[in-house]
Amino acid sequence: MISLKICIKIFVSYALCIGIANAHIVLADQLAAAGSYYKATLRVGHGCGDEPTTAIIVKIPVGFEGAKPQPKFGWSLTIKKEPLSKPFKSHGKTITEDVVEIKWEANSKDFYLPNEQFDEFSFSTRLPAKSGPHWISVRQECTKGVNDWAEVPSSGTSTKGLKSPAALLELLPSQVNHQH
Repeated sequence: MISLKICIKIFVSYALCIGIANAHIVLADQLAAAGSYYKATLRVGHGCGDEPTTAIIVKIPVGFEGAKPQPKFGWSLTIKKEPLSKPFKSHGKTITEDVVEIKWEANSKDFYLPNEQFDEFSFSTRLPAKSGPHWISVRQECTKGVNDWAEVPSSGTSTKGLKSPAALLELLPSQVNHQH
């Protein structure tokens, strides 16, 4: 059973999501359980000014494990890995390097994402065990110009006043303690 506090948080997050869904690059699902497996679906609602999008580059936050991109027809994938400062175990293996960046790039102008259309770019990952806000930076490259969606508020989770906010993912505690 979910507590009233978590239900209110879900409702408020949903209401905020509706308000900014077309303004920036946002996650389709902005709430997830800490420590769970998660499909991050980033919605790209517009280009750079009137220019079409040619590439999307996602910085995978520290603590997100085993990120795997979903391929897109007409787009090439580049996955960048780096050594981990703290290895982890996955399926009985010690993982010493992990994905830090995923790039989708249109193979030709026929696959550019026009400013008048939207699309989604997805990856799966295991989320950190610690609840709270996590920010995903996304660089959007266009035929002319770049949108660097990387701004994070100095405190809290409100993106009000930020010109280019990163995508917010709020991790909820995986188990709720009940007192009767």
